[in-house]
Parts: sequence; C-alpha cells; structure tokens
Amino acid sequence: MASKASRATIFRLMNATRHGSCPCHGHGHGGHNGPHVNPMNQLRALATPTDMPQKEYAFEVAASNLRFGEGVTAEVGMDLANMKARKVAVFTDRNVAKLLPMKTVHKSAYAMQAIHALETQGTLQYEVYDNVSVEPTEASWRDAIAWARNGDYSHFLAVGGGSVIDTAKAANLFTVYKDADMMDFINAPIGKGLPIGETLRPLIAVPTTAGTGSETTGAAIVDITSRNFKTGIASRALRPILGIVDTLNTDSCPTQVHISSGLDVLFHALESYTAIPYYERMPRPKNPMQRPAYQGSNDVSDIFSTWALKQAVTYLPRIAKNREDTEAKRQMLLAATFAGIGFGNAGVHLCHGMSYPISGLNKTGPKYKHPEYLTPYPIIPHGISVALTGPSVFRFTAPSSPSRHREALALFHHTTPSDPSIARIPDESIGSELFDAIARFLDGLGLPRGLAAIGYSPNDLDRLVEGTIPQRRVLDLAPGIGNVSDDDGREHLRAILEGAMSY
Repeated sequence: MASKASRATIFRLMNATRHGSCPCHGHGHGGHNGPHVNPMNQLRALATPTDMPQKEYAFEVAASNLRFGEGVTAEVGMDLANMKARKVAVFTDRNVAKLLPMKTVHKSAYAMQAIHALETQGTLQYEVYDNVSVEPTEASWRDAIAWARNGDYSHFLAVGGGSVIDTAKAANLFTVYKDADMMDFINAPIGKGLPIGETLRPLIAVPTTAGTGSETTGAAIVDITSRNFKTGIASRALRPILGIVDTLNTDSCPTQVHISSGLDVLFHALESYTAIPYYERMPRPKNPMQRPAYQGSNDVSDIFSTWALKQAVTYLPRIAKNREDTEAKRQMLLAATFAGIGFGNAGVHLCHGMSYPISGLNKTGPKYKHPEYLTPYPIIPHGISVALTGPSVFRFTAPSSPSRHREALALFHHTTPSDPSIARIPDESIGSELFDAIARFLDGLGLPRGLAAIGYSPNDLDRLVEGTIPQRRVLDLAPGIGNVSDDDGREHLRAILEGAMSY
C-alpha cells in the first residue's frame, strides 16, 4: 500500500498542475505538448483518496460608487434625502469630530461639511457616534455595535479614516444580524467566516485620510487584543453604497498621518499587483456567490494597482516635505481610491498579513508610539506596520514573477522596464534591487529602519510568525510561500521577518 501523503505534498502536486489543464468549466483536463509526468497520476497513487480542487477560472470586479471633488461632502445630505433616509447613524472619532469634515460651519460657503449637509435637509434625523477607536479593537467594535443596534437606523454615514469606516461597516452588519456574535463573520480560521446573505443598510463613506481605500471595499479590520493580532471581515456585502472623496478632507491630517496612510496606498497597490494570478487560486467556488472579494491579481485590478503605485511613489514624498502641497494631496486621494479598487478585487498578501501581529503585539511588547498620533496608548499606525516588512517581502516574492517585480522596480526609479539601467538587471537580482529601492524610499520618508527600530528583537520572531499564520485570507494569495502552516511555510515567514529587522 502506498504511504499517506502529507498536506504539503498534495499542495506541491496541485501547484505542479497549474498550467496543465484548461481552467474553464467546460473542459475537465488538458495537457502539455510532448511527453510529461502527470502529477494527477501521482496523486491517484496515494493511499488516501483525494478530491482534487479545481482552480479558479473567472474573476469579478466590484467597487462602490464614487464621487470625487473639492467640497463634495456638502452633497451628502441630499444623497441621504434622495435615498429616503429616515434616521442616519453618523460614525466618526473624537479627533475628526472637532475638524473640518464634521464641522457645521466653514469659512468657504461651498465647503459645508457632513453635519451641516444633514441639517440642510430639514426633517432628516441623525445621531452621532464619535467613540470610534483609532485602530479598532474587538471591544470598541462591540461598543459601536451595541449603540447601533439600539438606534433603529435606516442608513449609515461614516466620516473619518479607515478605522471609522470599518467600524461603521461592522455596526451596519450586526444591526441587520441582531442575534449574531462578532466571531460568526470574522474570517476563518479565527472566526466562523459565515457568508453574509442579508442586504445591509445603505452606508455612505467620507474618507478623511488618503490611505485605506475602505470607501471602495468590502473589508473591515479589527484588532483581536486577546490574541495579539488583527483580522477582519471580508464580504462584498459590506461595501459602502457611495464613497465621497473630498479633497478638502485631508487638509487637517498631520504629516505623519499622511505618510502612514500613503504607505498603505503604496503597499495595497504593490501587493495586489504581485499577488498570485486569480486562475491559480483554489478551490473554485461551487457557487459564484461564494467567490471571495480577494481573488488574486487580474487584468482589471492590475490597471488600478500600477497607476496607484506610480502616483504614490511620485507624490507621497512631496507631502512628506510639504503637507500643504495641494496637488500632491489630491493625487494621493485618487491613488488611495484606485488602490482600493485594485486590492479590493485582487487582495493583498505578506506585508499586510505580517502587519497584524506587528501592530497587535506592540501593546504588550515594545509599546512603540508613533509621533503625531493623538492616542493615549502605544500605536504602530497601520501603514507603518505594513511598510516595515516591505523590502524583505518583495525580495522574497521577486522570483515568483521577475517581470512584475521589474516593473515595480522601474516605478521606484521613475522610469520604465525598458530603461537600460533596469533592463540589464538579471532576473535573479531583481529581488535584491527592489529591496534596496523600497528601503531607500522608506528612509526618505523618515521611517524607522526596520522592526528592531521600533523595539522588536529576534526573540520576538516566533510570536510574530504565530500571529501571522492565522491570516490565511491574505497569505493564501502570497506567491512562493506555499502552505504557511507547514514547516516550509513557517521557515519562509521567519526568514522574511528576520530580514525585516533592519535595513
């Protein structure tokens, strides 16, 4: 009798079949020209029968309706009136509540902001929840959910950064699912990852940072403090019905908030462009309703992601030097939205997967507090936690697709892949060159130079690896990593994190 196959062996054999069969439903198997060893026959020889998952063969494109312009927040009251809103739940945080996007009066008549816009509609009722936490936790989500469940709201309005928009998404979800627990919808394997079948209340998102792209996506991220990492809920059902992208609304951001948010844009774009192709994702959903929001790189997301990457590389350094640079702020808002559409349909991978324990463990570990963030507790802002592993991650992923990583390298050098200085670089050297390019870019923004610079040490590597492994929603889109839960996957993650200690 043949020996039982390990899970890692089966995955390696599945990967070997990637280009050996037609991906469409109408054709079960194809073949290479010429003689070859059929990995399927090897699988059949195993003692334990295995139903081979089929690869994906299609991708979908979904995004919120978007409106972009200077002062366009003034239209949100009319939007809600047009939707026949009866009572609106307005979500914000205590910092944004004091700033321009939420103020009732502003020096420019055209720049009426969210609350004033609601009040112009006369009988439109609204209530404000301003207790959203920066980098939300399960406790802060539960508080927001309890508030929303008691309010009988017909519509939701989120005015703030990704933390505010994500909290509003969660409150909306659990207002409809009144008896559900948070873990019912949290991504598996951390939660149950149940599908969302009910129609949620209409949500309008007004971002006040140029970063998360949450106004375009069906993702909501939360810090599970009991386990020292972040995770979230991902479903197209969570997408806002409208994203209002107002170029005035980032004017009040401190420079460090611009930098962190902008780095989130950059790595959304770079990770989604280098994610595994959608046709390599397995298993193919049995029903199109089950197709995940994060599908792998595809022809449409590639366009949005590469444009956003180019803009971020060009304009983020300008904002770091001068936060009053109006054109740079406008372009970064556009880039955030474009990257949101890109990664919202393709997904992210290693940088984001590793960022969740980097942020989560900080509260009990290094206790690093980034400058200019108005919180009383330690915080590694999301964009910073994502960026610190960037050089090491893309050195690792470069062999999976040298051509795509060469394109990224060219963008960091403000040129094209055909430039002789880029074209002459051997494929096997692209990873190290991209490591250096990203490191120089981050250094130019004044970031801490790796994980050691924010207080982590080699003694923390095991905990960081263990906190990364549950992030299967994004890790399964990472090229070259294999099955992250086996020994090879763990070693890859450890090596990447070790390489991110300093640069």
